[in-house]
Amino acid sequence: MHDATEVVPGAGPGHSALLLVGEQPGAQEDRESRTIEEIIGPPTDAGEEDCCSWVRDAPAGYFVAMTKIGYFLSCEEYAPAELLEQARLAEEAGFDGLWISDHFHPWTSQQGQSAFVWSIIGALSQMCDLPVTTAVTCPILRQHPALVAQAAATSAVLLGEGRFRLGVGTGEALNEHVLGDTWPEADVRLEMLEEAVELIRALWSGDAVSHRGRHYRVQNARIWTRPASPPEILVSAFGPKAVELAARIGDGYVTTSPDRDLLASFRKNAPAGATTQAGFKVAWAPTAEEGIDHAHRIWPNAGLPGELAQVLPTVEHFEQASQLVTRAATADSVSAGADPAVHLAAFDPFLQAGFDEIYVANMGPHYAEMIRGFGRDVLPALRARSKDAAAQTGP
Repeated sequence: MHDATEVVPGAGPGHSALLLVGEQPGAQEDRESRTIEEIIGPPTDAGEEDCCSWVRDAPAGYFVAMTKIGYFLSCEEYAPAELLEQARLAEEAGFDGLWISDHFHPWTSQQGQSAFVWSIIGALSQMCDLPVTTAVTCPILRQHPALVAQAAATSAVLLGEGRFRLGVGTGEALNEHVLGDTWPEADVRLEMLEEAVELIRALWSGDAVSHRGRHYRVQNARIWTRPASPPEILVSAFGPKAVELAARIGDGYVTTSPDRDLLASFRKNAPAGATTQAGFKVAWAPTAEEGIDHAHRIWPNAGLPGELAQVLPTVEHFEQASQLVTRAATADSVSAGADPAVHLAAFDPFLQAGFDEIYVANMGPHYAEMIRGFGRDVLPALRARSKDAAAQTGP
């Protein structure tokens, strides 16, 4: 196998880690059988500033990509002041961007928060320069697509040109049934999302819009405060039908799963250059055992299988169902403790799958230590690996 990476002079910082090293056709199975460290080698003493970017003119038969590493703000777990502190720390630590969740309720009472996302984004715009993606907003029931269009347009103006992306999805009953609407089945929710995205894009044109669709109506609606260019819309998807919709209507794809088949399906059917994002959580603590305890106490719902996360309507139902999730199951699924190598390894499935951007959240009270620890050890290790690969390999 012959790997090839090209350095783009003057590209500057902003892309953090090597996703895929360019390879000759037919080498996919060899690559997929190895860890990311086996692909790109151990960390080196290279500096933190990254000089590489997407390489779209690589030699025939090669694919070269870099990924951005962002921080995930969990509105369900942290109070507004803590979210703003995390954003400030993430920027200081060298993260490349922010995800932010959009919930009406937390999943469990131990999480205990659920700030209004649009207020938090407004505050972020005044104290942080990192780009922000909602992960994700549901524009089909609780928030009418016309109001989402206005909120997102204002957020894009506040954050600055190109620094806001609207992540959307079909949501969960936990958040979306609160106005008394019937919770639709999955196929109907996808149909509603498609119409909602169509309406949001129409409103971002700046024209007066009257729309009488199957699910939504607006009359003489016009959004006056808009960015110069409309934000990208990234679509959350966890199954084949949703991925097909994301590729057809979205500018990108959002998920928390490193599923390679779904990612490949999206890339096959999406426009060239569509952004792919993924996210996961870690539990930073002085010891792995303490981190596992925090994860199991606060986020046991992360271990629930299938469609339960979409259909359970209350916090109490999630807490009842989460009793089936054992501490051992949590321990097997979470990166915990303060060992940078353990947290670095948690990126492997997402890096090997080939996502453009990866976002990581903390679970528990040690978020400041986690962010600083990532900035000190994890992010530089990822960047050093990619720079080493760029310096030592070639066609």
